This record gives sequence, structure tokens and C-alpha cells, in this order.
Amino acid sequence: MTETITGERHRPYEDVLAILLGAGMVSFGLVLYGQATLVTGSTAGIALLVSHVTGWRFGAIFFVINVPFYWLAFARMGWLFTLKTFVTVGLVSLLSWLMPRWIDIAALDPVFAAIMGGALSGMGLLVLFRHRSGLGGITTLALYLQDRKIVRAGYLQLAIDLTIMAAAAFVLPWDRTLLSLLGAAVFNLMIAINHRPGRYVGMS
Repeated sequence: MTETITGERHRPYEDVLAILLGAGMVSFGLVLYGQATLVTGSTAGIALLVSHVTGWRFGAIFFVINVPFYWLAFARMGWLFTLKTFVTVGLVSLLSWLMPRWIDIAALDPVFAAIMGGALSGMGLLVLFRHRSGLGGITTLALYLQDRKIVRAGYLQLAIDLTIMAAAAFVLPWDRTLLSLLGAAVFNLMIAINHRPGRYVGMS
């Protein structure tokens, strides 16, 4: 006999708290990456790479890069998801700028930064997913193109992430590039283990 599981809809204040928590976790993970001169995948990886090359603030780059993708988010996921994602991206941009002013990191082991940064970002994104929000950018594009039957989302995401890592090899020391790959593996492992259909049925 199978048991039917019905989801309980999230209350608005639960969505607000989740977005704050998820954005905070992602931001702290990205701060660790920035401090250790690492990169990650997707839009955040592009923003980190540009930040390392130019010295411009990650938060401003991340916010601007995401702007063209909001119409895709609206077309695929609707206005509520788009609004939540816009707020989340804004929070990550702001918090990633404020956190280094709140926390003075005098010494940071790059291996720890890769592992913990990837884990924090992955778990933060998982919180956002469960409350119908995201980080916009490349993931939204990949899902949109998959809906149009142009390319599988996973293949496009992988190709873009590998391109970012390849570009990083020309900008970062080889050990930082390898550690960035380690962090990306930890990040994706967090999502793969925990983001499964039926495991969590809360709705927003």
C-alpha cells in the first residue's frame, strides 16, 4: 500500500525567511571563493572571474549579468518566481559586498574555502529552490532552451561551467583552478543528493 504525500503550502513569512537564509548562505560561500581567489560555475562564476580580472566588485557584476535573464524567468516560471529571483539576486549582490565588512578573514585555507564555499552555496541554492526562487542567469537560460527542445539543460550548464573553468586556467594559478573544480563538485553534490522529486513537498 502506497502512502499519498500532500504538500503544505509555504506561508509568505516562511518564503521571506527562506530567501534571506538562502541568499545569506550563497553570499557567504561566494565571499569565501572571492577571498581565496576561486571561481564557481554559472552566472556567479562569470561574475567572480570578471571580478578577479578587473578588480570590480562582484556584487555589481553579478547583478548586471543577471538582468537580461529575467524575461526568460518570467516566460518559463511566471511573475512570482521572477520577482523572488530578482530579490534574491539583489540580496546576494548586496550581502556579498557587506559581508567582508562584517567579517575580517585574516587567514583562509583555500581547500577549506573550496569545500565549505561549495557546500554553503549548494545548500543555500537548495533552500531557494524549495521556496520557488533561484539565482537567475545561466540556469534559467538552460531550462528555457530545454523547454524549446533546443538543448538539454544539463548539457548546456555543464558546457558553460567547463568553459568558465577553462577560462579560469588562463587567469588563476593552476592550484586555484583545480580547487575551483573541487568546489564545483561539492556544490553539485549538495544539489544532487538533496534535490530529489518527492523528498520535499512544500510549495510556495
